[in-house]
Amino acid sequence: MPKSLGQEILFTILMVFVMVYAMICYNIALATGGLSNSVFLLAFHELPIMAPIAFVIDFFIVGPIAKKITFSKFDVKSTNPVFIVLSISVCSVWLMCPLMSLAATLLFKGGFQKETVSIWLQTTAFNYPMAAFWQLLIAGPVIRAVFGLLMKAAKQER
Repeated sequence: MPKSLGQEILFTILMVFVMVYAMICYNIALATGGLSNSVFLLAFHELPIMAPIAFVIDFFIVGPIAKKITFSKFDVKSTNPVFIVLSISVCSVWLMCPLMSLAATLLFKGGFQKETVSIWLQTTAFNYPMAAFWQLLIAGPVIRAVFGLLMKAAKQER
């Protein structure tokens, strides 16, 4: 887990990239009727737009709220760290999914229109299962492992 502001920024950048790219691929696959090789390239068109949005929302809003909720429910000293990580991850998905779905709805699904709320709610409902699965079983563990290796390598260089 990050222990400084710089580490927190690096961790957030890594997590945002992996989560946003996967969710963009997922949404393009839904929109085009299935996953194809072209989806992976098409996702790079949206990534420069959605990743900064996700970083700002996560770093300044969702991350602090997820940690506040987690640390109000668990005593860090007596709780298994796995539960702390899972709680932060679940809270992050719980809050990020509707916010990022709203951004995607406004930017890529017709903007403000009479059906905006319905489109946003449907997008959120479709995204929740994938976001939770991807965060808890793929992105979270992989990014924490990569981050741990980066921090170990940086410590050895000192």
